[in-house]
Amino acid sequence: MVSTSELKYNCLLNRRETEKAIDLIKTKFPEMMSQRLNLFKVSCPLVIMDGTGINDDLSGIERPVKFPIKNQADAPAVVVQSLAKWKRWQLAELETVDREGIITDMRALRPDEDYSPQHSLYVDQWDWEQKINDSDRKLEYLKEVVENIYGIFQEMESNVCSLFPQISPILPEKIKFIQAEELLQEFPDLTPKQREYQACKAHGAVFLIGIGDELSNGEKHDGRAPDYDDWSSYNSEGHKGLNGDILVWNPLLENSFELSSMGIRVNAETLERQLKMAGEEKRRNLFFHKKLLNGELPQSIGGGIGQSRTCMFLLRKKHIGEVQSGIWPEEEVQKCLNEGVKLMK
Repeated sequence: MVSTSELKYNCLLNRRETEKAIDLIKTKFPEMMSQRLNLFKVSCPLVIMDGTGINDDLSGIERPVKFPIKNQADAPAVVVQSLAKWKRWQLAELETVDREGIITDMRALRPDEDYSPQHSLYVDQWDWEQKINDSDRKLEYLKEVVENIYGIFQEMESNVCSLFPQISPILPEKIKFIQAEELLQEFPDLTPKQREYQACKAHGAVFLIGIGDELSNGEKHDGRAPDYDDWSSYNSEGHKGLNGDILVWNPLLENSFELSSMGIRVNAETLERQLKMAGEEKRRNLFFHKKLLNGELPQSIGGGIGQSRTCMFLLRKKHIGEVQSGIWPEEEVQKCLNEGVKLMK
């Protein structure tokens, strides 16, 4: 039997149709997010000053793009990697109320990313953050928000399919919630990525809960910085973690496909614990961390949704370079051409 990966790639939309569809998605998706999660749009920075603790450390090892500024020699500027902590600071600055929040178009550069069909140096996300109260810091509210966001993916898929009937809907009716520890117990001999593959192939859409802390085998499912998502608190299902990833099955790549990373954020107690676990207690003296530890920042839930990832998935594209312009090594360009994939320049 011939797998779909061995068949000639059939691009369903030409370049002009693709640009029209991208515009539709990038216009409608944040509008629906704002309506369903009570968010309002704000502007955001591309660069910030280094040494504030505001830039996102992602899994803790990625290098931000750094450069000097002519008249500010005290510290270099850095290009943001995401806005996880900046958004929470802005919730306080904007005096938001409970279950009200913000959404913004985040643009970032991640020079340590490896080129792949779903990774490039350029990252574009809908970054969102919602203020919550102490009673919302629970798994049940996290799931409620996930279901709202998954509903937007379904509605957006329906809109795309109506406009371009050559595209057929593939998202399942419901998203499956799975604890990372439960997935480990089901597939103890597989790697984290192999476990994601099995979960997404079986269910079509999965929210994988609890990413950042060690599982029972002594390994993390994936890395998370210690100062935004709460990955160390026990949830109501008896496992650690109030965060997770929205993953779907991508039939073109024949693999799991991450669309969003999100979670309930650390409170002061959890921040202290996770900084200690990560050996990063020195961050306590940074601008952002001092504000959180002093009770000057609200409780929140938030995340990022990949814009190009979403377009790639909904438009049934095989490579992220079909929905965003970028810098590609010549070998990547040639490899894609051999597979019938034409990258944007």
